[in-house]
Amino acid sequence: MNILAFGDSLTAGYGLDPGAAVPDRLETMLRENGYNVTIINAGVSGDTTSGGLARLPWSLEQNPDAAILELGANDGLRGEDPQMMEDNLDAMLRIFAERSIPLLFTGMKAMPNLGEAYEKDFSAVFTRLAERHDVIFYPFYLEGVAGNPDLNLPDGIHPNEEGARRIAENLYPYVVKLIEKTRSQKEAG
Repeated sequence: MNILAFGDSLTAGYGLDPGAAVPDRLETMLRENGYNVTIINAGVSGDTTSGGLARLPWSLEQNPDAAILELGANDGLRGEDPQMMEDNLDAMLRIFAERSIPLLFTGMKAMPNLGEAYEKDFSAVFTRLAERHDVIFYPFYLEGVAGNPDLNLPDGIHPNEEGARRIAENLYPYVVKLIEKTRSQKEAG
C-alpha cells in the first residue's frame, strides 16, 4: 500500500538527516508492526495551501492508495486570510474524495503573535473541514512538540529528530486507522 504524505517542511523533514522525517519514521514503525506500506514523502518546505493546491494534481499521478494532508503552517506564519486557506484545503479535500483516496487530515494552530481572533479563526478551519468531509482527523500535527525546545531545531519551529519521532508516534494510530479504512474501501470494491 502506498500512502502519499503531502505537506510542507514539517512533512519534508526540514533540517533533518535522511530517514528522520515524520513519513520515514511512520513507515518504519508500520513495517515493524507488519504493515506492508510505502510512504511517499511529498513535503515541500515553505509550501502554503495555495502552493499545495497547485501541485496536488501532479503529486497524485503516483496513484497513492491513501494520503496524509498536512498543510497550513506557512499560511499561518504569513498571516494569510483563514478563509483563503479554508478554500484551498476544501478544494484539496474534494480532489482526494473525487479520486476515492482515503485521507488523514491534520490540523495546525496559528502562532499567538497574530492575535486571539486570528488564532481562533485559523484553528477552526481544520475542524470545520474535517467534519464537512468526514475524514480521519488529527487536530494538531505538532501536538506535544510545539514550543518544546528539547523537541525542536534552534529555529523553534521545526521538529528535531526526537520531535519528528514524537509526531510519528502520535500519528501512528491514526495512520493505522487510515490503512484499515483503505483496505475496507478496496474490499467493498
